[in-house]
Amino acid sequence: MSTRRLLHLLVLLLLATALGAACKSQGAPAKLVEVRRSQLLMGTVVEIIARGPDRPRLETAVDGAFAELARIEKLMEPHGLDSDVGRLFKAGIFLEVSPDTAAVIAQGLKVATASGGVFDMGLGRLKELWDIEGEHPQPPSAAAIAQALAGTGLGDLQLNGRVVQKRDPGLVVDLGGIAKGYGIDRAIGVLAAAGVEHASINAGGDIRLLGNRGNRPWRIGIQHPRHPGEILATIDLADTAVVTSGDYERFYERDGVRYHHLFDPRTGQPGRLCQSVTVVAPEAVLADALATAVFILGPQAGLELLARFRGVEGLIVAADGTSVTTPGLADQVKWR
Repeated sequence: MSTRRLLHLLVLLLLATALGAACKSQGAPAKLVEVRRSQLLMGTVVEIIARGPDRPRLETAVDGAFAELARIEKLMEPHGLDSDVGRLFKAGIFLEVSPDTAAVIAQGLKVATASGGVFDMGLGRLKELWDIEGEHPQPPSAAAIAQALAGTGLGDLQLNGRVVQKRDPGLVVDLGGIAKGYGIDRAIGVLAAAGVEHASINAGGDIRLLGNRGNRPWRIGIQHPRHPGEILATIDLADTAVVTSGDYERFYERDGVRYHHLFDPRTGQPGRLCQSVTVVAPEAVLADALATAVFILGPQAGLELLARFRGVEGLIVAADGTSVTTPGLADQVKWR
């Protein structure tokens, strides 16, 4: 056999081998396994679900995601001695913070401006005054509320690079309305960097989704705000964030009045225009802040706020129990 003929046969053999390997790789997909773990972080139970073909790789990625959440929690916990928020409490007017805290405050300031100040990261004194989750909470006096609100309002915080400026040295910064969203965004980033393609992180109603659930969307249940354990509606979603804020999460009732943790900075009182708000957005940090702002604004103004942000949708349950959605979400909601 000639050398030329031999080389031709060798090339054909290599091509056949390559084609066979390609066909094999394009055959039945590898079976996906699921890793599901929970930890108590950022003041709530955080559940991570990761799906893929390699369990050890998933386990390592989930470890990294929880470690990232713990790092963000340490930076932003309200009373941490070494946290950025704790340092802001002790600082006078100016303080340089970490890149993460600066990113959170920058996003919060965008929502604060867009909402006319109803999203306010300077309500630490007011939240401590109300002590909603305390053993014996009591509605505070009007004078005490006025004192707690001193120095707050649009412009109470400013950011220049990584330097935070407080208008009032006594202002107490509280990132509780936005930090969880940022934390799960960062944790999803860790999973994605580790090669995970399908995952969800749920931090007490703040949810970030990576990809889908293998071959179908993630089905997200929205809790009924007045019937514990009952689902109001479901939404099928993939590769996005969804956050729900409601007056049923942390509250107490006194003389038939529900007092909860979502405060209107204009009055110092719990917001009264909504029962719950669900926001779907590209990132959880944005959805987190918007859910709080819309809850305070109420259905009409809340829908107008959501319309100002690209790629954002929402479902609002008003104080009277009626529900409205943004146009882009109307056909996706399945009512129960």
